[in-house]
Amino acid sequence: MAKISTIERLRYLEKIKTYSENVETLLLREKGTLTLIHQKSQGAGMRQIALSEDMLNLASNYLIMNGVSQAVLGIKNEDALNDARKSLYKSMIYIEEAVSNYVDAPVSDYEDKLKEIAEIDAAGRYRLIRKMRLTIRLLEDAYGDNSKWKWSFVELEGRSAAVAKNIFDLKKARINTDPRSTDYEPTVYHLRLIKELLAQAADRYREKYELSSNSIEDFKMGINFLSALRRIHALLGDRDKIVLTKKKLDIWTAKLEADIKRNSGTLPKRMQDEGDGDDQAEE
Repeated sequence: MAKISTIERLRYLEKIKTYSENVETLLLREKGTLTLIHQKSQGAGMRQIALSEDMLNLASNYLIMNGVSQAVLGIKNEDALNDARKSLYKSMIYIEEAVSNYVDAPVSDYEDKLKEIAEIDAAGRYRLIRKMRLTIRLLEDAYGDNSKWKWSFVELEGRSAAVAKNIFDLKKARINTDPRSTDYEPTVYHLRLIKELLAQAADRYREKYELSSNSIEDFKMGINFLSALRRIHALLGDRDKIVLTKKKLDIWTAKLEADIKRNSGTLPKRMQDEGDGDDQAEE
């Protein structure tokens, strides 16, 4: 790698000056908001949502700084990328504190949290989730396919799928999917996104299990997301989707049980796969 000259470095610092100032502003605002949350019991949910969005903006500034580094210096700014990743995790934690991190649970389990953020309209909730998903994708692209963080994005994607569901008021789904509702468009798009993200999270955890971790816990998480998807279909009364999702859920559960039994044997899983020739039906 070519040595970076002083002139190039100064040019880079000048170009990122605005973004560095934005970072400082957002970090200071985070401290102030956290102080307010600790001092007052009321309004915590709204402040946590605000913090979550601030941390997405923070991650975006770090991503821009990395982009400038690549354009001006010809190298990735690993520090900026790591700060973006940490900011994204903080954003996830704040929104989970506001709406819960439950994957497959009835709305009644986190209903009280939804009441605290009632003033956020359907469009605002949908916009925040889209912003979160975009930031995750941009960070994943910035790291590249061969990053050591590749499989950690499965967790981030899964957690974002859960909060996409939990920030949505499912009890109002039927009312707001009426074309006469003022919230019709964001509600329909958000619901579509929830179903897409839950299905994707399930597949990604299954992929991680098969290709990387071989951890039963990852497979269980995939099944948990499938179960959450089935719950959504049931709430919306979509019988065809309920049947299809249940079929996939049954196949995955049978596969999980078979793998648990196989892993309890003496041979490593891969050797057992080669030896028994058992080709489980999968989706």
